[in-house]
Amino acid sequence: MSLAVLHSRALAGMDAPEVTVEVHLAGGLPSFTIVGLPETEVKEARDRVRAALVNAHFEFPARRLTVNLAPADLPKESGRFDLPIALGILAASGQLPANRLDDYEFAGELSLTGKLRPVRGALAMTYKAHRRGRAFILPRASAAEASLVRDAQVLPANNLLEVCAHLAQRENLQPYAGEAATEPQFEYPDLADVKGQAHARRALEIAAAGGHSLLMVGPPGAGKSMLAARFAGILPPMSDAEALESAALQSLGSGGFRVERYGRRPFRNPHHSASSVALVGGGSDPRPGEISLAHHGVLFLDELPEFERKVLETLREPLESGRVAISRAARQAEFPAQFQLVAAMNPCPCGYLGHYSGRCRCTPDRIASYRGRISGPLLDRIDIHLEVPAVAQDDLLRQTSGESSSAVRNRVVAAHQLQIDRQGKGNSKLATREIDRWCAPDAAAEGLLRQAIAKLNLSARAYHRVLKLARTIADLARSESIAAAHVAEAIQYRKLDRAL
Repeated sequence: MSLAVLHSRALAGMDAPEVTVEVHLAGGLPSFTIVGLPETEVKEARDRVRAALVNAHFEFPARRLTVNLAPADLPKESGRFDLPIALGILAASGQLPANRLDDYEFAGELSLTGKLRPVRGALAMTYKAHRRGRAFILPRASAAEASLVRDAQVLPANNLLEVCAHLAQRENLQPYAGEAATEPQFEYPDLADVKGQAHARRALEIAAAGGHSLLMVGPPGAGKSMLAARFAGILPPMSDAEALESAALQSLGSGGFRVERYGRRPFRNPHHSASSVALVGGGSDPRPGEISLAHHGVLFLDELPEFERKVLETLREPLESGRVAISRAARQAEFPAQFQLVAAMNPCPCGYLGHYSGRCRCTPDRIASYRGRISGPLLDRIDIHLEVPAVAQDDLLRQTSGESSSAVRNRVVAAHQLQIDRQGKGNSKLATREIDRWCAPDAAAEGLLRQAIAKLNLSARAYHRVLKLARTIADLARSESIAAAHVAEAIQYRKLDRAL
């Protein structure tokens, strides 16, 4: 047989399109050609595959060798095609039976000794292979991640020889036996560590219950970063679908995915020197950025005004749509980005405006310039604007701890379940028509809203966000209707609209 056909997967955003690996041997001068829009790391497979076959004591055919990766218009990257190319050469040259190749999909990078190295995106590829009805053969180091796809047949291998023995039916590969914990228990920093800041703790509880974004403004040492680090610990547990989608995105990132973190809410904390590509994703081969890696979790931006203006502006569309589209000349990709934004900033350049010590000497022009680094449209998309004052000395010296994260989380879970039972989604995700249906205030609350619109000059977007915030406050109070007290509390979280 001079032709062998195998199946593998590429990566295109969150998708893993099928790639047919065709290997053909023909007469003529010895050569090794890879076609099908391969990138540099795929072209380098020629040397890795040749060395791996020789070191595994197979014969490398001294003939004209052509490898086609179809479809030809889909760019191919990474070393995941090493394994199917090597197997195709063996099958085409008659050193390996080809009758079972169609039952499997293959991915794996080969070392020069024939050992299989892990691949990126194993979760996404396994999910697609499972839906296609094929078993997936891949490196053992990637098997734990791939096994997160329920009921998928994952066959891990350590090296090329093990795969060949399986296809030759001499020694079968055993399905991966590891199991991911269905009810993972994670250790989060506890809110009980935070002294004072009762108002900020209340705002965090509301944000967690409804999925709202949050901006904290306060002097250094007030506890903004400490509060943000504990926010993920009071969020509702992830559903199976959310955990799988979050894990798939993590596996596509350059840092990879660790199976022991399956089901844990992501917490991303990029430095303020991060570029727009690092934040939203990109590259010639588009990969997810921080906002997608924080999918179903928390994106914490500390020192918000220190980020470049153009970097912050890239957040506007994802905050509204929950997705980010990346377009390049040759590649386009779309990634989900349903994250909760938690941001922190100082009230002025020196940080001590309004501090009880009176240390601030910033002029009004400097303060206005500093706060002006955050645009109105971005601020308009943040649900809760919270002033976090310096901790009083009495609270700081007090030995007793505050309410624990577990107690707060119980209330958050109960309020979140109310929203799921009522409308099938969290309050922050309600569309305009759904707001009219589920967030209608009573007469007194509506009158208060009219006054707020007039005095605070609220935009239509800010008005809708106040209503959604009031709905969450009512849910925490187990109230079916939105009363004036709920609207009043929601309005007070928008008072930075005019200050900033």
